[in-house]
Amino acid sequence: MTVNRVTTTILTALAPISWGSTYFVASELLPADRPLFTGAMRALPAGLLLVALSRVLPKGAWWWKSAVLGTLNIGAFFPLLFLSAYRLPGGVAAVLGSAGPLFVVGLAALLLGERARLRTVLAAVVAAFGVSMVVLTAEAKLDLVGVIAGVVSSASMGAGTVMTKRWGRPEGVSLLAVTGWQLTAGGLVIIPIAALVEGAPPALDGKAFLGYGYMMLINTGAAYFLWFRGIGQLTATSVTLLGPLSPLTAAVIGWAALGQALTPVQLAGMALAFGATVFGQLPGRAAKTEAAEAESFSKTEGTDQNLSMDLGKAKV
Repeated sequence: MTVNRVTTTILTALAPISWGSTYFVASELLPADRPLFTGAMRALPAGLLLVALSRVLPKGAWWWKSAVLGTLNIGAFFPLLFLSAYRLPGGVAAVLGSAGPLFVVGLAALLLGERARLRTVLAAVVAAFGVSMVVLTAEAKLDLVGVIAGVVSSASMGAGTVMTKRWGRPEGVSLLAVTGWQLTAGGLVIIPIAALVEGAPPALDGKAFLGYGYMMLINTGAAYFLWFRGIGQLTATSVTLLGPLSPLTAAVIGWAALGQALTPVQLAGMALAFGATVFGQLPGRAAKTEAAEAESFSKTEGTDQNLSMDLGKAKV
C-alpha cells in the first residue's frame, strides 16, 4: 500500500475506534435508559455545528440526498441499533453489527461495480467470527425482533456507506458541509422517535454534559467526518471492513477501565478479528497490477514529454 493509502486507512479507522467508546461513556456518564435521546444529542448538535462552520446549505437534489443518507447512516441506524441492543444480549447485537461488511460487499458490487473478491468476503466472515469469540456468551439468547432490528441496522449502515460513495459530494462543497447535512438530517429523524418512545428529555448534570460533549464533538462529529472522508478516498468495502474495530475497542476499554476480564478465547478472537481487518486492507493482485500499470503509464508519459521538449530544443 502507498503511504497515502495507509494514512487514509489509519485516519478512517479512528472512526470505529471512537464508536467503540460509546458503551463506556453511556454507562459511566449519561442518563440511563435514554438511548434515543443520546442518539439525537450525538447527531443533531454536531450536524448544526458543522453546517454553521461550513456556512453552506444543500441545493437542488442534495436536499433529498442528504435526507436519504442521513437516515441510512444515522436516523434509522441509531434507533435500530439501540432496539437490537435492548432486545438482545450485547454480544449478539455486536455480532450482527459486525456482519455489516457482507452487506456492503454485495451492494458495492451491484451499485458501484466493485468486484466481490474472495479475499474480501473471507476477511469479513473471519472478522465477524473473531468478534463473536470476543462478545458471545453461553447464556446468549435470541429474540426475533432484536435480530431483525440488528440485521436491518447493519443493512442500513451498509447501504448508507455505499450510497455515500456513489453520490460523493457536490462540486465545490466541502466534506465538512456534507457531513453536517447528514448528521442534521439524521438527528431530525431521531427526535420525534425519541419523544414518542422516551418522553421528555432527562435532567442533565455535569457528567452528562461532559459525556454528551464528547459524544457530539469526537464520537460523532469528528468520527463521521473521518468515516465519510475514508469512503471518498478508499473503496466502500475497505472502509466497512474497519467496522469490527468498534466492538474490539469496546472490549479493550471494558478490560482497562471497567475491570472486565478477558479470557484466552476472547483474546484469540480479538487477534483473529484484528488480523482479518488488517488483511482486508491489503491490496489484492488486481489492485497491485492496476497500480503498477498506472505507475508505468505515468513514467512513460513523463518520458514522452521530456523527449518532446528535447526535440523542440533541437529544432530551435
